[in-house]
Amino acid sequence: MSRTQTLAESASAVNQLLDRLMPLLIPSGVLAGILLPHVFIRLRPLVPLLFGVMTLSGAIKLRGRDLARAVTDPLPVLLFFLFTHGFMPAFVFLLSRLVFSGNPDIVSGYVLLFSIPTAVSGFLWVSLYGGDPALSLTIILLDTLVAPLVVPGTVTLLLGTSLTLDMTGITVSLFFMVVFPTILGVLLNETSREKIPRLISPYMGPLSKCCLTLVVSANTAAIAAQVRPREPVFWIVGISCVILTALGFIGSSLAGRIGRLSPAKQTTLFFAGGLRNISASATLAIEFFPAAAALPAILGMLCQQILAALLGKLFVGKQR
Repeated sequence: MSRTQTLAESASAVNQLLDRLMPLLIPSGVLAGILLPHVFIRLRPLVPLLFGVMTLSGAIKLRGRDLARAVTDPLPVLLFFLFTHGFMPAFVFLLSRLVFSGNPDIVSGYVLLFSIPTAVSGFLWVSLYGGDPALSLTIILLDTLVAPLVVPGTVTLLLGTSLTLDMTGITVSLFFMVVFPTILGVLLNETSREKIPRLISPYMGPLSKCCLTLVVSANTAAIAAQVRPREPVFWIVGISCVILTALGFIGSSLAGRIGRLSPAKQTTLFFAGGLRNISASATLAIEFFPAAAALPAILGMLCQQILAALLGKLFVGKQR
């Protein structure tokens, strides 16, 4: 066995270990940012680059022809967009305005959190629970590509003129953090006929998870002063994040059942609709919104992957 093969196998083993630790990895990053803000705040200028590496790591496995499958069966994709970018942001906006009527910044944070595209990590959960990988990749790719239009559009529609935002800055940030690395990954995959992904994927997996942890820590450090566990609003925001994230998973599952999709496609919608690119939400909130608007995203990081593991076993574990 060559040294290259040994290194690749070692990297794959590390990646599998990190996969199993995913429910703990992000909370650990949040905790590190809160306890050592003076250390991780120095990484803030590198967050867009680290985020781009994370996106590229997932996108390099995507293929352009996966989009063609959505043309032959567009119903799952339509159900995803209707629920995830139609019903859910409006529902979250109304509920958060009711609960946090005196704090419009937190309402803005919730709207941003539930307007952001689906998480690339959803593909991992779909694979683990026997979903439809091609549909998962299609949803991730489409949702990522339209993010510069959907996110600013949703924020403007729901928040109106109540908040002055740099929409051009948000769009440009989304492009370089999400869209450009996605296009680059697909091009590298297609032009090399999957040779480049096979060569570097063993190393990109653990690298992207390290980048994810650093991004979470840097974003948390930027609002560490806003994290005040002694204040009631902290716990209300945290509990609301758990409830709304759980409703995202459950509602996506119901959408799949209403559409009478196959069990594999229902599983795919379950994770695609429940998981959000929450690191992107936190990055945008810290960059373009008042500080308090990042609190829903930071606390949401603590529960999203844990809920994916728990609700996955509860709702789709038997379909594996």
